[in-house]
Amino acid sequence: MTHRVLLCDDEIPIIRAAEFKIKKAGYDVRIAGDGEEAWQMIQAEMPDILVTDCQMPRLDGLGLVRRLREHPETRDLPVLMLTAKGFELSAEELARRWGVRDLIAKPFSPKGLLERIREILHEQPVGP
Repeated sequence: MTHRVLLCDDEIPIIRAAEFKIKKAGYDVRIAGDGEEAWQMIQAEMPDILVTDCQMPRLDGLGLVRRLREHPETRDLPVLMLTAKGFELSAEELARRWGVRDLIAKPFSPKGLLERIREILHEQPVGP
């Protein structure tokens, strides 16, 4: 079974690098440019994991996570939150309050992101 990963960020060049690495490892990757687009995509086809930026137009990452947690069908979706360095968020607070699995600072390593996705989905590495 191929896992579906939804990457949500308004900085397309950053997310394209991650998309390339994650697709190369055999995942089905979808891209959303903001939280509102991600929400619509999640309603149409539930991913296995969401990687979302914190700061975005229309609906930011925290707003998206709040919306996910309000609905029974999306409440348990694993989420990784991306954040720019200097934008202070507490990984512990996000985990406790919103169920965010991890906070990853930008710039990030696509390889490191892939490893974290694999850990959350309880998979052993199968790709490059």
